[in-house]
Amino acid sequence: MKRTPITVRGAERLRAELKRLKGEDRPNVIKAIAEARGHGDLSENAEYHAAREQQGFIEGRINEIEFRLGSTEVIDVATLPRNGRVVFGVTVDLVSEDDGSPVTYQIVGDEEADIRQGWIAITSPIARALIGKEEGDVVDVLAPGGVRHYEIVAVRYE
Repeated sequence: MKRTPITVRGAERLRAELKRLKGEDRPNVIKAIAEARGHGDLSENAEYHAAREQQGFIEGRINEIEFRLGSTEVIDVATLPRNGRVVFGVTVDLVSEDDGSPVTYQIVGDEEADIRQGWIAITSPIARALIGKEEGDVVDVLAPGGVRHYEIVAVRYE
């Protein structure tokens, strides 16, 4: 099986969600189902059906997280060689050659990508264009609005 990369922070977030689901959400929904059963006829009991639906969602998410954690490779950016080269996990400071605007991205796994936080997926067009490049290089990124040009100002291993 191909292992997908994830940062230490991403793996910790998944483990925390798994702990919450198993330790809090699952017991709470089991209690809600038991209470709803006590209200009588299950065929017309909306609380029971809602709790069962919630239980299905929780169990599905637990299975999904366990699978993802089992099929990922945790990469600690702090242990990578600091050679100025863009690799998975690094934070890259860029300047747009088109309008001079600065932008900063961290290249992360697909599961943890969040553009609002500046976390871009390793499979995104900009990350694919940056991988293997070095500080001072100019990269061309095919974006939905056309080709964008960025200069790599800094590569940080944090």
